[in-house]
Amino acid sequence: MTPLFSRTARVAVLPLLLLPAACATPRAGGAGVRTCIDASTSCGSASANASDIEGGLAVAARYRVGAITTRRFTHDEFWRAVAPSLADSALRSEEIGQSLLGRSIRAVTFGHGPTTVLLWSQMHGDESTATMALADIFRYLAEARGDSLRERLMSGLTVTFVPMLNPDGAELFQRQNAVGIDVNRDARRLSTPEARALKGLRDRLEPDFGFNLHDQNARTRVGRDGEQAAIALLAPASGPDRGWTPGRTRARLLASTIARLLQAEIPGRVAKYDDTFNPRAFGDLIQQWGTSTVLIESGALPDDPQKQRLRAINVAAILGALDAIATGSYGATGSAAYDDLPFNQGGASDVIVLGARIVLPGRAPILADVALNYDDAVARTGPRVREIGDLEGAVAIDTVHADGQFLHFHPNSLVERGTGRWIDLDALAVFDIRRGPEPSSELVRSFGSNR
Repeated sequence: MTPLFSRTARVAVLPLLLLPAACATPRAGGAGVRTCIDASTSCGSASANASDIEGGLAVAARYRVGAITTRRFTHDEFWRAVAPSLADSALRSEEIGQSLLGRSIRAVTFGHGPTTVLLWSQMHGDESTATMALADIFRYLAEARGDSLRERLMSGLTVTFVPMLNPDGAELFQRQNAVGIDVNRDARRLSTPEARALKGLRDRLEPDFGFNLHDQNARTRVGRDGEQAAIALLAPASGPDRGWTPGRTRARLLASTIARLLQAEIPGRVAKYDDTFNPRAFGDLIQQWGTSTVLIESGALPDDPQKQRLRAINVAAILGALDAIATGSYGATGSAAYDDLPFNQGGASDVIVLGARIVLPGRAPILADVALNYDDAVARTGPRVREIGDLEGAVAIDTVHADGQFLHFHPNSLVERGTGRWIDLDALAVFDIRRGPEPSSELVRSFGSNR
């Protein structure tokens, strides 16, 4: 297999604001990084793909890998799906290590440009949205010969992708690896072969830019009262003081470029991840080791149970970011689009039903709100009761106002002992909202399934 590209030249560590207000390449050992910090300056033949998400979404639609249709797939299924793309000479693949159970951890490289970029995905085995997007990007890079964006990326960048860092976790669709370690909390100790593979690759490439690709909890909101977060971004801190080093500043500008791109497609659904420094996490330490790193966390969108829309949005965001690096245009955006993002806010329930009265057979209806969480918060299946009581002011992804209505739990959601019945808080929540306390009264809405 073809060895991965390796650089000996290093990026000049210069404050960005000291660069000339033009498309510039730092001279002192930094043959790679182009930066345009004046918004009025044109950086080469910048494509619409860098500033208009529609171009990236069109790529995602045209080059979607049809063999991947759900967010759960194994290591073997993924590599079989991308095999036709990897057969093209433009993509170079090699094994960079093996998982604890012996599955191959592979990297794919495209381009021969002076600026180096490393992207890694699915270090948590149940976080596969970006992995799906990388499959589509591989197909685009293999097939779209002559496309202007592809040619800019090929000539300006050397991009290395690690699409599935934790294949053992992916096998069971679980966060941790086979021994139960969170690979993203093993950057300091390097106990796992998966962590050692990523660290070894980073040290060999010494990339200028890095992308840490994850999925986040679907119950996360954009600020306390905002929408469900579809994407969260972060330019991670490189130390406890959370200072803006030149490398982190570049990451901040790149994150701002991505934020501007995303807001056109999912306005109000882009958040900022907490930047508290974590000395065990790869994003933070790779930032510390000198690579300008951006975290992209995919959350959830309504009516997107397999994250196929988010898959396409990831394609557009990643290609737009790579184009901005290749042209240097990321420096022209300023940081406001990133700085002004609301922070992620967790702790929300999936659904809260407010103002209804709960009906237990043979008892007077009781005024109580009900909070539900789904077993699968993305697909919104398997609702279970999280809390019952006075929940006014509590936060949820969806709020159902049922004032003056009545909530009837189905028998399989109740526990019966003698003449008494209790709501079974461990069972799936199956209930109807009706106009009256009688079980025959008009049905308003049903939750769960009685089958």
